Amino acid sequence: MSQKIMAINAGSSSLKFQLFSMPDEQVITKGLIERIGKQDAIFTIEFAGQKQKETLPVSDHQQAVDHLLKVLLDHQIIRSLDEISGVGHRVAHGGEAFRDSALIDDAALYEIEQLSILAPLHNPVNAIGIRAFLKALPHAKAVAVFDTSFHQTMAPDTYLYPLPYRYYTELGIRRYGFHGTSHKYVSQVCAEKMDTPLSELRIISCHLGNGSSICAIQHGRSVNTSMGFTPLAGVMMGTRCGDIDPSIMPFIAQREAKTPDEMNLLINNESGLLGVSGVSNDYRDVEQAAKNGNPQAQLALRMFANRIRDFIGSYIAHMGGLDALIFTGGIGENSRTARAAICHALDYLGISLDAGKNNSNETFIQQSAAPVSIAVINTNEELMIARDVMRV
Repeated sequence: MSQKIMAINAGSSSLKFQLFSMPDEQVITKGLIERIGKQDAIFTIEFAGQKQKETLPVSDHQQAVDHLLKVLLDHQIIRSLDEISGVGHRVAHGGEAFRDSALIDDAALYEIEQLSILAPLHNPVNAIGIRAFLKALPHAKAVAVFDTSFHQTMAPDTYLYPLPYRYYTELGIRRYGFHGTSHKYVSQVCAEKMDTPLSELRIISCHLGNGSSICAIQHGRSVNTSMGFTPLAGVMMGTRCGDIDPSIMPFIAQREAKTPDEMNLLINNESGLLGVSGVSNDYRDVEQAAKNGNPQAQLALRMFANRIRDFIGSYIAHMGGLDALIFTGGIGENSRTARAAICHALDYLGISLDAGKNNSNETFIQQSAAPVSIAVINTNEELMIARDVMRV
């Protein structure tokens, strides 16, 4: 029996949505509300082959949700709110409390809000979105889908940091990892396209965008991932530095009299591709500047590829081999040059890129005799959320 499931991603001033017919996984409508809290909020919706945009005052997330549902009814995308049987909410942080997606009740919502200490920019906003939909659609089942839960299968010797153990037991300081919904989705799609059970594969998934993370997936389970206690760790990103020597922090703070907040801004918002290139945090802009001969842009691209290659090598060692390497996310899906740079000189590990297949954006871009599959897979976190709503 067909059911209508809504997938929601609430940001501090935005609300992304997709309405699916499940289990056939057809998108009925999708859209975005931006600039929530402003007099000139922008509401965009796509349905039945058309796209509509309007500007209107939207004071808060509750008003955004109410307006979205009114538009669905006004355009007869649904005839009644009762048709929406489930709503899946992307939640940034599930800590150790949520090892899987979960039905949202009072206790779960309380726990999500308590975890705001670990994700102060995201969890409070995610909770606001959840409350708005619970009020507007009290009959619909609500499910939280956590960015972190896929990585809860990591072993303690992988997720713990070599700090005094009490920082883990008392403050919850450990590697949590993020982008879990994306890594989980693309690994499942890759296994289907390889016609091999996911349980038999060793996969490295590279989710590359303004935020980037690498994940080692063995037998369908995350066994290691590059992001850590926060999404700052791991590879170099659009504006985040990724892994650096921790002593750099107090050194800069002392030399330039920077506060902890200023240091946080430096490593989260002023570093990465932007910091090294001096051009932009957008990979496409840096790529263009590199083509035009900008040496710092060229350096930034080499650093980006090098750091990703380092993680690929270490994760092959962790899993004792590799069957498939996945590229996903805005950069992974769209930049042929990024994929080529990352795979450069990895033939000795069985990773051999076919330049022709890569340039024509085929799904599998490895050379025909190569032992490791190299896949380009468009991520679809909203569909993964809808699937989890059905499962949970």
